[in-house]
Amino acid sequence: MRKALILAVTLLVLGGGALFYAVRAARVAPAQEAAFDLARPGQIVVRDHASGFVRGSRTRCERFATAAGTGVCLVTEVAKTYAVVVDRTMKQTRRLHIAGIPSRARVSPTGRMISWTVFVTGDSYNKGGFSTWTGILDNRTGYAITNMEEIPLTKDGRRYHSADVNYWGVTFAGDDNRFYATVSTRGRTYLVEGDYGRWQARVLRENAECPSLSPDGRRLVFKKLMPGGRWRLHGLDLASMKETPLAEPAHVDDQAAWLDDRTVMYAKGPDVWAVPADGTGAPRLLVANASSPTVVR
Repeated sequence: MRKALILAVTLLVLGGGALFYAVRAARVAPAQEAAFDLARPGQIVVRDHASGFVRGSRTRCERFATAAGTGVCLVTEVAKTYAVVVDRTMKQTRRLHIAGIPSRARVSPTGRMISWTVFVTGDSYNKGGFSTWTGILDNRTGYAITNMEEIPLTKDGRRYHSADVNYWGVTFAGDDNRFYATVSTRGRTYLVEGDYGRWQARVLRENAECPSLSPDGRRLVFKKLMPGGRWRLHGLDLASMKETPLAEPAHVDDQAAWLDDRTVMYAKGPDVWAVPADGTGAPRLLVANASSPTVVR
């Protein structure tokens, strides 16, 4: 996920630690998107791979996600990165200045909670390299956390402390409180379950990145690092913690999304593909020349 971005990331001059603040509503964009409705059920919303526009709209994003008529567009403008929140007509409602190169974006099923991940440089524990900052916005209250690395973390039953902890790839449950994410520390990655209200997280298992929670909240799909340095999509039953490799054998460097209760979709090369979430079947081309897929439910 990271190698291709190292050069671009190093061009940014960043600083500061975790910031906590309330975000005020941004000015409304002067023009609305004609005949485009993010809340229309059944549609697959994607980012056009060539132009960067969200298809059907006049909005260009580097990453995009949507749910329940709310969208988040990560965009870089003159070396500054923003998380732009839009309504169902793609009209801007908030604009947050965030640091780094866009990597991941997610919106909770209700449209209330929004998360993003960016690549940054300048963290004291990673001199000469790069790390990730992941933010969470409560779109109802306007309260935002631009870097969640200080969330209290429990590992092996104990409070875990390390200066190099960083997170990416948040996915939300339907209650706007429970979430899952990846944490990296001391050269290893872990799947964590978080509680937003209590502001705490706990490690569930090792080697699970960019989780995506199923619509029923019972399963995750994530990418697992395999021998040779490639990532393969795996499914995880949260009740039994049974792990199943999916029938996509290719290297997939993406945070998958759920097409329906049985199928996940993901970017592979310049296209969006789909594969059953239970390990059966075979991958199929879903949308050509696209990325950042989301199904509106």
